[in-house]
Amino acid sequence: MLHSFLLTVHIGCGILGILSGTAALSFRKGSTRHAIAGKVFVASMLTVAAAAVYLAILKHQTPNILAGVLAFYLITTGWLTTRRGDGQTSRFDWGVLLIPLAGGSWVGFIGLEKLFSQTPPNDGVPIGMDFFVASVMLLAAAGDISMMVRRGLFGTKRLVRHLWRMCFGLFIATGSFFLGQQQVFPAVLRGSILLTLLAFLPLALLIFWFFRVRFTNAFKGRPIQPAPTANVI
Repeated sequence: MLHSFLLTVHIGCGILGILSGTAALSFRKGSTRHAIAGKVFVASMLTVAAAAVYLAILKHQTPNILAGVLAFYLITTGWLTTRRGDGQTSRFDWGVLLIPLAGGSWVGFIGLEKLFSQTPPNDGVPIGMDFFVASVMLLAAAGDISMMVRRGLFGTKRLVRHLWRMCFGLFIATGSFFLGQQQVFPAVLRGSILLTLLAFLPLALLIFWFFRVRFTNAFKGRPIQPAPTANVI
């Protein structure tokens, strides 16, 4: 009974997360509509990630456990970035740093083990995907360490941190849905380039917004105000 309920919640919130995340990317950054869509996206994705981890534990699906934890970490830290002001950090950042540091090291080790193994991977995950996920997690860990050493981020660097973590969290959702659940689509679409493009669209948008924010004047000098409750965590 609980399994069926959580699965329904997982699917429903996953679809809501994809729709709200797409809306947040479409609306003008800093607008009221962007903020509302972003809140729905965060709530949906945190619910999806928590349900995914629980279901994956029940089914002993280690890759899905990792994907759920990674999504929860990225969405949480991406959300906190805009809840705070320039130069604000907390002890929470040092604690949560262990997630990408330990996870990235572990997945990288698994990838190396597969690389030198004489047998095919027994978890169904390609070697390239292991190294890709490990790189993302270790990159996130390096970003956390850099932020803490510098005592916080300022201006566009804070906005870049928010954008890439939210976009990658959305990619985890779109990849899981459009590539991992193709059985829910009509037979003519299964394995099509359309589903692949929809799955990887958040990564393309991540790259676009990264360069637009980091290397143009579009957001330079624009104040990035934290939420009123920014000092809670």
